[in-house]
Amino acid sequence: MFVRDAMSTVVLTIGPTHTLRQAAALMSARRVGAAVVHDPDAGGIGILTERDILNSVGRGQDPDTERAHAHTTTDVVFAAPAWTLEEAAQAMTHGGFRHLIVLDDDEPAGIVSVRDIIRCWVPSRQQVPA
Repeated sequence: MFVRDAMSTVVLTIGPTHTLRQAAALMSARRVGAAVVHDPDAGGIGILTERDILNSVGRGQDPDTERAHAHTTTDVVFAAPAWTLEEAAQAMTHGGFRHLIVLDDDEPAGIVSVRDIIRCWVPSRQQVPA
């Protein structure tokens, strides 16, 4: 299987000046664990994850004043839709992260997470006849 088969095409994109509370509310509403942060002034595309927000709040920072740009990972490893799921899993394991932005023609086409990969690798439960 390939990344294109597993990735979510629901890509939440936010700006660098969104507060962490705004980002968390948008992520919760869309039921996603990461947002693409588009910041043309800082070099393009980064990622903000639920863990980034959790770490900030855990340090006692105010989610109403902390901005996405201060917590965005900008040294991003991008996946291609044609990558195998094994390649994506290796990149995640090597980098110590759980989400990859999938680029197609240099534009975000989706996000693939560890959960997405597991769903593809683990057969769905078959219903047991009653």
